[in-house]
Amino acid sequence: MKKNFLADRFTREDLVPLEVIEDLANQYEDLINLSFGDSDITTNKNIIKAAFKDAKKGHTHYTKSLGDRELHQEISNYYKEEYDYSVDISEMIVVVGACHGMFLALSAVISPGDEVIIHEPYFTPYKSQVELVRGKAVVIPTYEEDNFEISIDALEKSITTKTKAIIINSPCNPTGHNFSIESILSIAALAKKYNLLILSDEVYSSFCFKEKFIPITTIEDMKERTITINSFSKNFAMTGWRVGYVLAPKYIIQCMNRINEGVCYTAPSISQRAALHALRLRKSAEAEIIKEFKKRMSYSYERLKNIPGISVREPEGTIYLFPSIKGTGLTSEEFCKRLANEAHVLVMPGNMFGHSGEGYIRIACTVEQKKLKVAFDRIEKFIYSNIKAPFI
Repeated sequence: MKKNFLADRFTREDLVPLEVIEDLANQYEDLINLSFGDSDITTNKNIIKAAFKDAKKGHTHYTKSLGDRELHQEISNYYKEEYDYSVDISEMIVVVGACHGMFLALSAVISPGDEVIIHEPYFTPYKSQVELVRGKAVVIPTYEEDNFEISIDALEKSITTKTKAIIINSPCNPTGHNFSIESILSIAALAKKYNLLILSDEVYSSFCFKEKFIPITTIEDMKERTITINSFSKNFAMTGWRVGYVLAPKYIIQCMNRINEGVCYTAPSISQRAALHALRLRKSAEAEIIKEFKKRMSYSYERLKNIPGISVREPEGTIYLFPSIKGTGLTSEEFCKRLANEAHVLVMPGNMFGHSGEGYIRIACTVEQKKLKVAFDRIEKFIYSNIKAPFI
C-alpha cells in the first residue's frame, strides 16, 4: 500500500542510525548497552517517596498550564542560590523533558526560512526539530584537535540576514566538551552584535568535571535574548518521569504556553512534584549521582586510552565519552555493527551526530563499573582479535 497519506516531508525511506541501533539492541541476551543516555541508577528513594506521598494527597490532577507553582518557586530558588540570578515564575514553563521544551521554543520563535546555527557534532534532534518548524539548520563543525571548541570566526561567518538563533549545548552531547568561558562570552557578544537569540541546552550543566558551569543567560544583557532548556533526567536519574523546564522572556513563555495547549497542555503533576522534591534534596541526591558518573567516566577513559586503534580525550563533562576509532580503518557504523555482533557491546555511531562525527563513537557510561569492566574487556578482545586487519 502506498504511503499516500503521509506528509511529503516524511515520505523518505532513509534508515536512520538510531533505527539500526534499536535493531541491534534486541539481538543478544548478554548484550551490554552503552548506547542510550539512560543509566541504571534509580531515582533517589526519598524523591520517589515524597512524590508518591503528594500523589496520595491529591496531586493527581492537571497543574496550571505553565506548571506547578511550587516547582516554579524551587526553580527560581535554585538559580538564585547557585548563580545569584533572579528569574521570575512568569519567565518559566515546565515541560515534558528537554526535547519537548526545545521544540516548543523553536515553534515559538522560528518563522519559515529562518536560519538556526548548530555546532556539530550535535544532539540528533536539533536539526530535525529546526526543519520541522520550517527553519533552516546551518551546521558549524567542531574538531577534536580544537577540543571540540566552537570557532568564533566560523560562527560569525555563518551569520546571515536570515539568521535568527544559535543553539548551543554545553557540556555537549556527544563530545562531552564544556565550552570555555571565553567562548561563551564571545558567543554572547555575537548574539548582541547581530541581534540573535540563543537557545541553550543545559541538560548536563551539573556534569562539569573541571570548572563550574556558567549559564549564558546570566551574562550581562543576555537574559532578554536567551532561552534556557533544562531537565531533571540526567542530574537526578529521572529519565522516565519526563519532566524539564524552559526559562525565557515572559512573552516567549506565553507563546510557548499557547502552542502547548494543543500538544499536551501540561507536564504530569506527579512528575512535577518529583522534580520539586529533587531540587529540595539536590545537595545529597544530585551529589551522589555526579560522584558515581565521575567514577565511571574516569574508569572508562583509563581503559579506552590504552586500546590500540582508539584515541580518547579526558572527560570534561556529561555522561559520555566520544573516542576516535579512525585508527581501526572502519566507519562509525561498521565499527558499531561489528562490535555489537562480535563482542555484544552496543555504542552509538558518531555520524549519528552529524558529518563531523564520522570516525567516532559515543559511549554512554550508564552501567555500573563491574559491567563496564566486562564491556571494555570485550572491546579489547574485539580489537586484538582483528589487530592485523584492518586495525593496526
